[in-house]
Amino acid sequence: MRSTPTIPLRRFGRTGLNMPVLSLGGMRFQQSWNQLQPNQINNQNQDLLVRTLKKALDLGFNHIETARHYGTSELQLGWALRKLSDTHHFLQTKVPPQEDPQAFEAELELSFQKLGCKKLDLFSIHGLNLPEHLDQTMRPGGCLDVVRRWQDAGRIGFVGFSTHGATELIVKAIETNEFDYVNLHWYFIRQENEPALDAAHKLDLGVFIISPTDKGGHLHTPSSILRDLCSPIHPIVFNDLFCLRDHRVHTISVGAGIPEDLDIHLEAINLLEEADTVVPLVEKRLNKEACKKLGNSWINTWNFGLPNWKETPGEINISTLLWLYNLLEAWDMEGYAKARYNLLGNASHWFPGENAECLDKEVSEEALKKVLTKSPWCHKIPGVLRDLRERVGGGSQRRLSTA
Repeated sequence: MRSTPTIPLRRFGRTGLNMPVLSLGGMRFQQSWNQLQPNQINNQNQDLLVRTLKKALDLGFNHIETARHYGTSELQLGWALRKLSDTHHFLQTKVPPQEDPQAFEAELELSFQKLGCKKLDLFSIHGLNLPEHLDQTMRPGGCLDVVRRWQDAGRIGFVGFSTHGATELIVKAIETNEFDYVNLHWYFIRQENEPALDAAHKLDLGVFIISPTDKGGHLHTPSSILRDLCSPIHPIVFNDLFCLRDHRVHTISVGAGIPEDLDIHLEAINLLEEADTVVPLVEKRLNKEACKKLGNSWINTWNFGLPNWKETPGEINISTLLWLYNLLEAWDMEGYAKARYNLLGNASHWFPGENAECLDKEVSEEALKKVLTKSPWCHKIPGVLRDLRERVGGGSQRRLSTA
C-alpha cells in the first residue's frame, strides 16, 4: 500500500506563490445557501467542517477558496480557521462585480467580516460572464479600482477573476493584463477554453480549474460505462490527471463536504508522474466509444456553423444542448445532462440561453432550420433536440447560487 502522497506545488503564475496542485473549494462548506444568522449554525455541521478542513490542511491542501455568495460558507470557514489559526494557508474569496462600486465595496467588506481576516492572499472578481461585467470591473472608478485601493492598503495580495463566460470574453479579460490569475472551466468533457489557457500562459497568469469533479461531469456519481472506460482508475482520478498533466494548469478545485471526499484525489497525486501514460490510454477508449455511438462525421463536425443562442428563435442554446446530447449518447452521463439541461433558462448569465422545451410550441422546426443553414446537420439537429428533451427534460433546476 502506498503512503499518503505529498501534494506537489506549482508556481502560481506571476503571483510567485507555491500553490498546491489540489485546492480546497469551499462551496460545500455551508450549512445553508441562505445567509443565516450566527446562532442558526448548528454545532454538528460546524464540527464536520472543522474536521474536513483539518484533514485537508494536514494533507497539504493549504489553498482554501470560497465566495461571498456561497451561503454561509464564509462565516463558517472564518470560524473554523480561527480554531486552526496556527496552520499556514492561502485564503481566497470572490465577490461579483456591480454597477455601483460602493455596493461592490460593501460586499467586499462583508466578506472580510464573515471570514474574520485582516488580509486576503488572493481575491477574485467573481463571475465575469458578460461584457458588462468586464466593463463594471475595468472602467475608471469601477470595481477593480476599489480592489487596487485595498491592495495599496495591504488588505489584498493578488487579484484575479473567475468566469463562466464565453472563451472570447475570458481571453479579452486576460489580455487586459490587469489580473494575476484566473479561475475557469477546462477539463476532459469541456476543452473549448483552450485559447484562454494559452492567453493566461503567455502573460504568466496563475490558472485555477473550477469544479472538475462536479461541473466536469458529476464524476462523483459516474455512469457504469464511464467507470468501465476509465478502469482501472476512477473517472475522478482520470479527470484530475487530465487537468494536471497540462503545466499551464497550476491547481484544481476539490470540493469536500466530508473528510473522506478528499481521499480519491490523493490517488491522482500518486499517479501524477505516470499521467502522460495513463491519460492517453483512457482518452483513446473514451473517444473510441464516442465515435462508435455517434459516428466520426458527427463527432468531427457537430459544432460547425451553429448560431449563438442570442440569434436563435426562443434563445435555444443549441451548442450546449448538442454537447449534452453527445455526453448522454456517448457515455450515458444522464444525471449530468439532466441537471445542465434544466439549468438552461433558470441560471441567468451563469448558464445562458434556453433549453429545448419551446421547440414545436413557441418555435417551429422551420424557424430553427433558418438559423442552421451553415450547419452540415441542419436537418438532423431538430430531431436531436427532441430526443434530448424526451430523455432529460421536463424539469427545472436553479443554480445553487444565482448571485
